[in-house]
Amino acid sequence: MNSDGTQDARGTHANPVPRPAGPPDVPTAPPRPSRAPGTPPVPQQAPGSPSTVVAWLDEARPAARPGIWRYGHRPKEIPERLAPVTVAGMLIPLVLALGAWSLWSSGAFPYKSTLLRAFTPNDWWYPLTVVPKPVESWAVGLPAEHALLLADGVFFAALVLAVGVLGSWRAIVRHYMNRLSRPAQVLVSAGLALVALGLVFPDAFPGVGWSAVPVVDPLLSLTVLITDSYDLMASPFFTNTLYTVVTLLVVWPFARLGAWLPYAKGLFAPRPTNTAADRTVPDRPRSQWPALRDAGQHEAADLLTAEVTGGRVNDVDCTRIEHAFTVARRSATLDAFRDTVLRQGGAAWTHPSGARDLPRRTARHDLLAGQVRIGRWVAAERAPQPYHDAGAALGPDVLGTSLLAVGPSGSGKTRTLVEPVTEGLALQALTGRCAVVAVSAVGSPLCADDAFDVIVRIGDPSSVHDLDPYAESDDPDEAAAILAEALTGDLETVGTQGAATALAQLLGPFRAVHGRFPTLPELYELLEGEERTLAPLREALAASGNDVMHRELDARARQTGTPGDAGRALADRLALLNRPVFADFFGGGGPGRPFSLRAVAHHPLRVRIDLPERVHEEAGRLITRLVLAQFHVVVRESRRAHFACLVLDDATGTVTAESVRRIQRLRSQNAGVLLALRTIGDVPEALHGPLYGAVGCRMAFSGVTTWDGSRFAQTWGTEWVETTEVSKHTVFADQPMTRFLHAVRKRLTGKAVTTDAVTVRQVERERWSASELAHAVPAGHAVLSLTDVRGEHAPPLLVDLRG
Repeated sequence: MNSDGTQDARGTHANPVPRPAGPPDVPTAPPRPSRAPGTPPVPQQAPGSPSTVVAWLDEARPAARPGIWRYGHRPKEIPERLAPVTVAGMLIPLVLALGAWSLWSSGAFPYKSTLLRAFTPNDWWYPLTVVPKPVESWAVGLPAEHALLLADGVFFAALVLAVGVLGSWRAIVRHYMNRLSRPAQVLVSAGLALVALGLVFPDAFPGVGWSAVPVVDPLLSLTVLITDSYDLMASPFFTNTLYTVVTLLVVWPFARLGAWLPYAKGLFAPRPTNTAADRTVPDRPRSQWPALRDAGQHEAADLLTAEVTGGRVNDVDCTRIEHAFTVARRSATLDAFRDTVLRQGGAAWTHPSGARDLPRRTARHDLLAGQVRIGRWVAAERAPQPYHDAGAALGPDVLGTSLLAVGPSGSGKTRTLVEPVTEGLALQALTGRCAVVAVSAVGSPLCADDAFDVIVRIGDPSSVHDLDPYAESDDPDEAAAILAEALTGDLETVGTQGAATALAQLLGPFRAVHGRFPTLPELYELLEGEERTLAPLREALAASGNDVMHRELDARARQTGTPGDAGRALADRLALLNRPVFADFFGGGGPGRPFSLRAVAHHPLRVRIDLPERVHEEAGRLITRLVLAQFHVVVRESRRAHFACLVLDDATGTVTAESVRRIQRLRSQNAGVLLALRTIGDVPEALHGPLYGAVGCRMAFSGVTTWDGSRFAQTWGTEWVETTEVSKHTVFADQPMTRFLHAVRKRLTGKAVTTDAVTVRQVERERWSASELAHAVPAGHAVLSLTDVRGEHAPPLLVDLRG
């Protein structure tokens, strides 16, 4: 992967996250480039401006879905639009009701007379008509007139009820009312209530010239028909009561629409007495450290505010102090926190290396959110609305489920993914929240040397550090398991358990005699099973009386050379590291200080391991498996407060059955791995499915083959989509004249007369097919799916790595 990313332009950003200045006692770091070498730089604000730190701290970081760049993110509000069907559902019942009322009031409504005569006596009407005639037995004279008014009221009420139930009035009114504030909702609903009252009681509103709708008059006519007199109509008490009831019934729907009663309760509710809680200071910006003030740490907050406004701290310092405050509040050590801040200011809890920033940054970072920006989500049809044109970012929340990236050389894996993630983890390590181990591909070191605390250059005599092959273990079985996974984990002919047993039978006796584990050359000689090597061990064990280890050594000697013995395969693999170039490494006594990967489980270290040159490619893969096996062992030792991540720039030949099982458990151990591959073919075929299932994040770069794409397509599965199919059917006419017209039309247009048949249905479709991944992903893009440690998912979406 030494050429990964060499054909990609680095991401340029018009508005990068401001990089605050370093502390006054540390030389100010040069501005980080925003473009690849050879391209014109983008002017940017000097990193020494105090306002940059203040603006960076006070910028909004709203909660967002996994993978969205939260710094300055503005969630897009999706405007709710009324569907044409909804508008039609409101208008059509209204038009039909107006037409029906027009026919009813003009007397042209079908069967109106039949309905009236069905519910009234025939002697109220002149024969064959609905014209009222006097009835001598009734004191009111013409009861049919009151029946007509009552029928108008019943028909009107039925129309209003039908329009309200069948139409979309409720949805439309709610659509517009929900956009208003609470006072505006009350005012609008009150105005609508006044309009309705004006239709029912037009005489109560001066200057209104229309007639009243049939509501009050039908009720008065009903009382006349029931009592056969006008006495109740002449009673002010009855009429006022009736008007009051009608008014309440008319106003009640609008009161519910505007929620008048809850609004009145809140408006006239008794106010709480003036307490200290009412006199609290309004929400402070983050640059004034409101969390510290809420905890009573006003002195520390004032000091840190002065440090921020004075430009004496940077983003790493602010994030590191916030993390220390979180730890102190959790462990109830706020007094010690205050004393440290008052004594050291912005330099409190500085990383053990003394570094308070990286010498150079090539990506955009937001340490408060723990994210590094890698690109921009493309606003495609299959992308959910929140991801449209939002920034794409990665952080420990998604890396904690591990990430698998597949793409050919030159697709940009190193430049656009591995390096930004490694740089982001190195920055977070300076804040005390992360430990990172990066294994560089052959010939392409990740990031600058100054970004790491420990650099192990395997096979380089100038290397300051050496790698402990046993990870500082004192358990022969654990050390044997680590070495067995590294040496024979990728072999199908040798079982890892058998290899671990063979190694333990040698490591245990050797440690019992010498008090240490053998160097790799010494272990190679022991695996060869020569008597001149085993005899001194056997004699020393016999002299010390250690019968257990003596039996272990004898068992190994009996198995040497037998069919199925794992010792021969172990020796052959160990011979790859038993070369002169590695003589001073792996505990060989060279000038390099031994380094144990176990340190990352206890300290927020930044470690980089450079693999040997190309002539030792197989040895490099063995070393990578060794580092991966050690990482899995050390991260499960204790419950750490900081996140641990292993970055493998080239995971070819690294993935084994045992490592896949262990990757699945990293999420619960606050750890994760990033695996970069040129092709999934670099992994044994039997492990393809388990590997895709073990990681929570998957990334397919531009240029993957259809074979690799099929694996991603199977993992991402399918989704239900709505498809519309339009088919044309020829129209066959039965009438001679119609056939003649169709013939003329076909002669003139050259096409037969057809009709369209539209079919809309739900179908199950692959989220990304193998062909789309291989041919439809543009250069500089990738398809990325994410899962965070809380279980939230982001579907596979196209991301522009240059945006």
